[in-house]
Amino acid sequence: MTAAWDAARARALIEDHRPVRGGLLPALHALQRDFGYIDSAATPLLAEAFGLSQAEVHGVIAFYHEFRRTRPGRHVVRLCVAEACQARGAEALLAGLRERLGIGLGETSADGAVTLEPVYCLGNCALGPAALIDDELHGRLDGAGLAEAIG
Repeated sequence: MTAAWDAARARALIEDHRPVRGGLLPALHALQRDFGYIDSAATPLLAEAFGLSQAEVHGVIAFYHEFRRTRPGRHVVRLCVAEACQARGAEALLAGLRERLGIGLGETSADGAVTLEPVYCLGNCALGPAALIDDELHGRLDGAGLAEAIG
């Protein structure tokens, strides 16, 4: 997530993937990598480039939970809420984040600093509770460690 939405940049990213068979998904990933989310203005651009309806493009974006429709916070915290991490205290971490940030899962703090997302396994079960914070894996988290990692 490096740039503010720019239609010309989006068109160039989409065009890079248009000749690729099944290029819609790689184009969506490229848009999200550059902008941090898939702006609604990208839907008609994608539909035209790949010969799809806007409804079909929207359906793909909605199906894959990894794609965001709104700009995330400056920090993205993906807290594991699977059983192993729950057994090791993930629910207490979530409660602490809700209190500290005033947000729940799937929300962004009012100041735009943190987006909190659920994830259902990070493959770090032995070191739970775990979270991806700005795409960096953290394990054996407690409230203080999580607060420090977020900043």
